[in-house]
Amino acid sequence: MTGRFTDHLRAISQPTWENAVNHRFITALYAGEVPDAAMKNYLIQDYRFLDSFLVLIGAAITQADTLEARLRFGRFAGMISSDEDTYFQRAFAALGINEAEAAKIPDTAPTAGFKAIMREAAATGSYPVILSVLNVAEWLYYEWASAAPRPLPENFIYAEWVTLHDNPDFNAFVAFIRSELDRTGPNAPDICEAFFKRAVVLEEQFFDAAYA
Repeated sequence: MTGRFTDHLRAISQPTWENAVNHRFITALYAGEVPDAAMKNYLIQDYRFLDSFLVLIGAAITQADTLEARLRFGRFAGMISSDEDTYFQRAFAALGINEAEAAKIPDTAPTAGFKAIMREAAATGSYPVILSVLNVAEWLYYEWASAAPRPLPENFIYAEWVTLHDNPDFNAFVAFIRSELDRTGPNAPDICEAFFKRAVVLEEQFFDAAYA
């Protein structure tokens, strides 16, 4: 293998990676034209990841091999717990999502799969495996968000979901987790490839499920 390990992982995940980045949900998101029912489905299910995602970030803090990395993950966990959580609460209110009613909606298969793979990766105690799943969750979102045409839709539900995944701090974090996986992943290539590819499949399925 030559070049960056993360580029290799993305390459072996094609065409699923590109299918997710260019999904019809993303195209509609750019235009501010996702049907309300689909946007509600998407946000309700996406919010279900929060607990498992924080478990994954916590595992990254535990398994990281430098103080700098631990601090970066800690700051990112703070952002997820504040700015992103606030967005969800505002979007739920704007879309008329009743949390009690939403809680009765079962997890879709991709949601259950994502929650499981995040906890499975955390449980391995392997820093490269944790990074493999984390890179799919954040790098893939950066790819579609950074490609969003400007100006963004006026409705904050769409615009802020883009800017949460395309801003200087987030972009720097994606660059950081890619560099960490480039550094450590070649020591465990087979398991990193397996987790990365599984997570990319779940990303495409998750966008599909919004329209179910």
